[in-house]
Amino acid sequence: MSTLLIRNARIARPDGSIFEGDLLCGAGQIQRLDRHIGVKADDTIDAQGRLLLPGVIDPQVHFREPGKEYKEDLASGSRAAVKGGVTSFLEMPNTDPPTTSQAALDAKLRLAAEKSVANYGFFIGATPNNLDEINNAHPACGIKIFMGASTGNLLVDKADDLERIFANGSRLIAVHAENNARIHTRRAQFTGRTDIAVHSEIRDNQSALEATELALALSKKYRRRLHILHLSTHEEVELLRRDKPAWVTAEVIPNHLLLNVDDYAQLGTRIQMNPPIRTTRDNAVLWEGLHDGIIDFIATDHAPHTLEEKHQSYPDSPAGMPGVETSLPLMLTEMKAGRCTLAEIQKWMCYGPAQAYGIPNKGKILEGWDADLTIVDIDTIKPVRDEDMFTKVRWSPFHGRKLTGWPACTIVNGRVVYDQGKIREGVRGKALQFTH
Repeated sequence: MSTLLIRNARIARPDGSIFEGDLLCGAGQIQRLDRHIGVKADDTIDAQGRLLLPGVIDPQVHFREPGKEYKEDLASGSRAAVKGGVTSFLEMPNTDPPTTSQAALDAKLRLAAEKSVANYGFFIGATPNNLDEINNAHPACGIKIFMGASTGNLLVDKADDLERIFANGSRLIAVHAENNARIHTRRAQFTGRTDIAVHSEIRDNQSALEATELALALSKKYRRRLHILHLSTHEEVELLRRDKPAWVTAEVIPNHLLLNVDDYAQLGTRIQMNPPIRTTRDNAVLWEGLHDGIIDFIATDHAPHTLEEKHQSYPDSPAGMPGVETSLPLMLTEMKAGRCTLAEIQKWMCYGPAQAYGIPNKGKILEGWDADLTIVDIDTIKPVRDEDMFTKVRWSPFHGRKLTGWPACTIVNGRVVYDQGKIREGVRGKALQFTH
């Protein structure tokens, strides 16, 4: 196996302290940390005093393959990931065909082995009638339930179907928590409104809260491991603050931390997503939830559509936006502004997702741990530009925002895959394994 030596780095420890020195990788792992490592390696990088972080684990992406490869595929999505310092991702099942069987999961794993430059894992999608498949498909990071906003046959919004899934099996259940019936009722109430702001009124905070309350009640009834995806409202944070069992986790995405309904005026349907952008109060309480540990970690819900599609008039415009290559710079920019710490970013974006999904040996810079790393520049500030994006759709909702913390180099399994704006050919990620 090849060796990689990283010299002159400011190495982030899990507690947020900095160790200035060198790091040696071999056999896909971190072999040694020291002030100076005087060995010859197959590949050497001079970090030039830049910050060395664990690779980000993005636990919610939509890379669109199979079925919608014109928007994204596993090759382009994983390249966008490593450009953003993301070394592992968990991908959602709402492809075409959906990932609802062992055969569909196996097909995705084969595609990823051929194409993905980052490490990869996949959810198995629940339907009203595939209980055996969702409990036995392997390897799957968890079961995804769309309680609202589904495609194909993935909607599971009937109480009996939800109860049957929670009552049978032990695998982690991750929910998109929106009350589908309430959304339909409110859509009828707002008929005739075509301004994009109505999207957040139709899919209101109560729609999210009611679905989260139901999922939480079922989780408690059956002591079933539950993860709440893309938490978006202050009411949900307050619910979990009052009542969050040890086996329940939750995530938030940068869009819900940093964008709000005031941004519709400038960004329009570019920032249409499900669950939708909320208010400044929701922004503030989501930040509080992160700091307090009510929200456990950060994902992106990277869900690309072409700009041609996004520029259609509401409600014909699709929900979702890219995010995998800007999440780390966004959060490091917030760190520089004093809103969070280096220790928190590592917890929220690196080892936190690994712990929640049972991914061993990832998310910390420690000897013997996997060599998934990214070197970032936290001194240079440059704007997000659509034309710089690696995602196939070539745009970002944060176009024009000035950020720091852009990755200069990303390492997957001890091999450099992204280096100064370019992808090194021949590197492939590995299928993630899950211990629970």
